[in-house]
Amino acid sequence: MKIALLQTGKTSEGYISQGTGIYSNRIRKYIPFEIFTVPDIRYTRNMTSLEQKEREGEKILKYLSGDDIKVILDEKGRERTTIEFSAWLEKAFMLPKKRIVFIIGGPWGFSDDVYKKCDERLSLSRFTFSHQMVRLLFLEQLYRALTVINGDPYHHE
Repeated sequence: MKIALLQTGKTSEGYISQGTGIYSNRIRKYIPFEIFTVPDIRYTRNMTSLEQKEREGEKILKYLSGDDIKVILDEKGRERTTIEFSAWLEKAFMLPKKRIVFIIGGPWGFSDDVYKKCDERLSLSRFTFSHQMVRLLFLEQLYRALTVINGDPYHHE
């Protein structure tokens, strides 16, 4: 099984890029891991938020296949503790799929088509975070869950 993070748009803040690089390398010690970036939509000045979500959604769906477990990171998704997330991840590893793809949408969220295709909705918090900040927060949690699964002393509970 592989894990992928599908994110929308470039990371513009250096500290987020640095942090995601650190956690990506740590994650790769446990499992094959890749990050894919859906290019930003251009010429959005005259587009509604719905039109932007639709265009982003079309691009997101091109990265996904039927062999993927598709998980959107969404503020209205299910909240889990670290232990619950690591248990979910461990069960997902046993499924006959090739990848788990965690998807971070753009600033307007996801299109209806992306919601329909997803298998799971996961929330990091009831707080709302920028789509760029979610990258770093999620990767730390993914790394933490992998250390729990492997019995490594990173998470304390």
